[in-house]
Amino acid sequence: MSEPPPADLDTRRRRLMYRATHRGTFENDLILGGFLRAHLDTLVDPDLGALEALLEVPDPELADWLTGRAPVAPEHDTPALRRIRAAIAG
Repeated sequence: MSEPPPADLDTRRRRLMYRATHRGTFENDLILGGFLRAHLDTLVDPDLGALEALLEVPDPELADWLTGRAPVAPEHDTPALRRIRAAIAG
């Protein structure tokens, strides 16, 4: 499968950034927004899809996954989520 045109990727990246920084939970906004500010230009279609799906998860559940308070659901245990958790761990 070929990579979408750059304009489509740029649009998806901008939408993802907005959604990640306007979730309603300040902690998730900081975690996701900080990660995306640092890595947005390097994310490719599979990463964007995984992160878009992740943004559908309710904030409390997502916060527990990001901070390690709860195990990540198998369907969301993607390389993109692992990168976010690794970035948090420093």
